Amino acid sequence: MASSLVRPSNDRWIGGVCSGLARRFGISSNTMRLIFVVSCLLPGPQFLIYIVLWVLMPPER
Repeated sequence: MASSLVRPSNDRWIGGVCSGLARRFGISSNTMRLIFVVSCLLPGPQFLIYIVLWVLMPPER
């Protein structure tokens, strides 16, 4: 079973969103960061989604 969606207290670069998503889906944090950076080359609200997740995802305790 996958872990809950939280921003980890370690392994974060900016807000911990990519790290939290990677942990939730069971992939490497760096892979998730690469997916995010590559997705920013496509049109869409990627940065807005990142900021919303940063606000909504609770920090790990």
